[in-house]
Amino acid sequence: MYFVKTTDEVNLAVYDLNPKGKRTILLLHGWPLSHLIFEYQTEMLLSENWRVITMDLRGFGNSDAAAGGYGYDQMAEDLYRVVCALRPDRFVLVGFSMGGAVALRYMNRFQGYGVKKLLLLAAASPRLVRSSDFPLGPEPDMINAWIEEAASDRPALVRRFSRERLFACCHCDAALDWFERIALTASGIATVQCAISLREEDGRADLESVRVPTVIFHGGKDRVVPPALARYQQEHICGAGLCILENSGHGIFYDELDRFNGALLRALQ
Repeated sequence: MYFVKTTDEVNLAVYDLNPKGKRTILLLHGWPLSHLIFEYQTEMLLSENWRVITMDLRGFGNSDAAAGGYGYDQMAEDLYRVVCALRPDRFVLVGFSMGGAVALRYMNRFQGYGVKKLLLLAAASPRLVRSSDFPLGPEPDMINAWIEEAASDRPALVRRFSRERLFACCHCDAALDWFERIALTASGIATVQCAISLREEDGRADLESVRVPTVIFHGGKDRVVPPALARYQQEHICGAGLCILENSGHGIFYDELDRFNGALLRALQ
C-alpha cells in the first residue's frame, strides 16, 4: 500500500499488485465499504497475470477521512490523480455501486483517460432514488433513513445494511461479520456525505459520455439498485452489454461468487 495525494491534500490508499502484469484492471468499491470487498476477484485476476489496482475512496478504508469532497466530481478527480500517478497502460475500469457512479463521472469529466473497457457492477447510476423527472429507483425515504441513522447510530446502520440489503443469498455469520467490519472502517463523515451524494447526484450525462466497450453486471434480486436501473444504463451507453445474475442481490461480487467470477473473466476476454 502507498498513498497518492489529491488536489485538496487528501491521502488516498492505493494497492498495486503485480505491477508487471500483462494487462491492468482498476477496481472501485462502493458505499460504505473499501478495496477489501474484491478479495476473491483479486486472487483470480492475479492468477491470470493481471496487474490489479485497487484503492480506498476518500473517507473509506485506509484513505484519509477528509472533511469534504464527497461529490462525484471530486471523487472522479481523485481517481484521475491515481491514474496519473500509476500510469497504467490502457486499463479496464471496474466500479461497484457508488464506485460505478464515480467511474462513469470519470468517463465524462476526463474523457475516459486511459480506459479501454468499462465494467459496471450494480452501479448506482444515473440516480439512486427517483425524482420528479426520473421515475426509476426507490423513493428518497430509503436513503433518507440511511443518512439519519448514519448520523446517529452508524453501527446499527452497517449491521442492517450488511445483513438485510447487501445480499440475496444466504451466507454464514462469519462472512456477514467480515463485511460489517469492512463497512465500519469508513469514517462517519464519509458514510453520511456519500449517502447524500447518492441521493442528490444525477449521472444521466455520464452514461451518454461513455465511448468504450462496456459490460453491465447486475443482480436480479438487488434491493439497493433495482434492475430497472441496469436496463436504463444499457439503453443509454452505446453498445453496452448486460449480464443479469438472477439470484444475486446488490453484493453481486459475492452472492454467486463462482458464477460472477466466470462471467467477469469472459467479459475481460
